[in-house]
Amino acid sequence: MTITERIRRQARELGFELVGICPATPLEGAAFYARWLARGFVGQLEYLERNLEKRADPQLLVPGARSVICLGMNYYQPTPENADPLRGLISCYARGDDYHELLKGRLRLLWSFIEQQGGPVKGRYYTDTGPVLERELACRAGLGWRGKNTCLINKRLGSFFFLGEIILDLELDFDRPAAEHCGACTRCREACPTGALIEPYLLDVGRCISYLTIELKDAIPLPLRPTIGNQVFGCDLCQQVCPWNRQAALASEPAFHSRPGLTHLDLIALLSMVPEAFNDQFRSSPIQRTGLHRMRRNAAVALGNCGDRRAVPALIQALGDEDPQIRGHSAWALGQLGGKVACQGLEKALSGEQSAEVIEELRQAWCKASATA
Repeated sequence: MTITERIRRQARELGFELVGICPATPLEGAAFYARWLARGFVGQLEYLERNLEKRADPQLLVPGARSVICLGMNYYQPTPENADPLRGLISCYARGDDYHELLKGRLRLLWSFIEQQGGPVKGRYYTDTGPVLERELACRAGLGWRGKNTCLINKRLGSFFFLGEIILDLELDFDRPAAEHCGACTRCREACPTGALIEPYLLDVGRCISYLTIELKDAIPLPLRPTIGNQVFGCDLCQQVCPWNRQAALASEPAFHSRPGLTHLDLIALLSMVPEAFNDQFRSSPIQRTGLHRMRRNAAVALGNCGDRRAVPALIQALGDEDPQIRGHSAWALGQLGGKVACQGLEKALSGEQSAEVIEELRQAWCKASATA
């Protein structure tokens, strides 16, 4: 058995369903990435614009690199139907433990195995960190193709995968790149409620629900709030409609299985949550890194979209929050729900001391709510 075969076998034993190897030479896809950046579609993720040379060439990350081992680990969990409008959705990748530490640990174990098999080697491993074009490398290594929703799609297993890479100076046997199989399908673009997939294979990050609910620190833009629906952390819509995910298998890694209560979150409880309760519920979860502030902001928007006036008292209480962003988003939500009680709560908040920005949101919300009072 060759060292390449031994590495593949060990990777699968460590839980990686996808294993592929490609040469550590400059990436043709880096030119597309550079054009995407030039069109200004990165939102506030300025770090994506740094280290372009390293992203384009793995040998600038590991001098003398010969091979890149590309790996994928399935995280799929189903999303049951939810009839309660006062509950919000979490992307299935975030319902279990934080994948960063788990994948780093598995990559570290695989690296140790390689050292034992191949003698002294130099290299580095990454998962969702560092200046690495993960999907471009994974495509080159045959793990799948870059779909029109920009996700990596594997013909046999779908697209619900975490990716990792090991760049090293060891010469290994390479895989062939995977052929594309999206064809004329446009389901992912049609399913995106914010229009973030502006062209096939081209994502406007600033309009993506995952970015808006996870990465964006500022207020969610007013025109996009109604399109978010009840999503409070991430979004799976463009993957759920993909035909290649019809047979998606459940994650075999227990750490990625849904924790109790994380499939559909209680929005009212989330809006009023205190730090201690947040840390208890989301400890070692990807949600913990996003923080309580943004999750409460997202809960306010989801409640504004729920169409259920049982949310009004909690939103009125949030108008007194010390955080002006929470006050502003709660005011918007009350305007969406409308009714006499919402209107009265907004009037009372307007009579208090507010920043100019919050006053404007309160006024707009009051005008909308008063129309249904």
